[in-house]
Amino acid sequence: MPEWLAVLLEIVKLTIPALIVFWTVQTLLKEYLSRQIDLKAMELQRERRAQMLPMKMQAYERLSLLCERINLPSLLVRVRQEGMSARELHISMLTTIQQEYEHNITQQVYVSPKLWEIIQFARDDAVQMLSLTLEASGPEASGREFGKSLLELIQKRGPSALDKALLAIKKEAAIILE
Repeated sequence: MPEWLAVLLEIVKLTIPALIVFWTVQTLLKEYLSRQIDLKAMELQRERRAQMLPMKMQAYERLSLLCERINLPSLLVRVRQEGMSARELHISMLTTIQQEYEHNITQQVYVSPKLWEIIQFARDDAVQMLSLTLEASGPEASGREFGKSLLELIQKRGPSALDKALLAIKKEAAIILE
């Protein structure tokens, strides 16, 4: 056997096991680093969720409070003053609803688009009920008559959109807490 062939055979004998070891180490190292990156990403995501949870819960609390504050019977009690006309009471209630809504508008960032849509619908429904009541009682009626007409309309309609919005808030918050 020629000498160069023997040298080549020795090189092949040494190179093939070295290449197999190199490939094995590279594969194991690649898998290890991939797992480490995935674990770090999951840890960061967990931390982000932990930081977001209090903000989301605060948003649900504030939106619940918004629904309670623009709930027409409680709003009527808070806003109505003796001697107000129906028009004045209507405007005062509309203004309060708008202020409450604007005060909480940033909470939409923390809740689902569907829930925010429900909140907007509930607000719009409350505004519509006020307008219907003003039409029914007449703008020149007293605030007391307006309030009485409003409460009668509320009783006839059954559960309000605000009640449904509160239920939706509770459901979404419960999903977040699971």
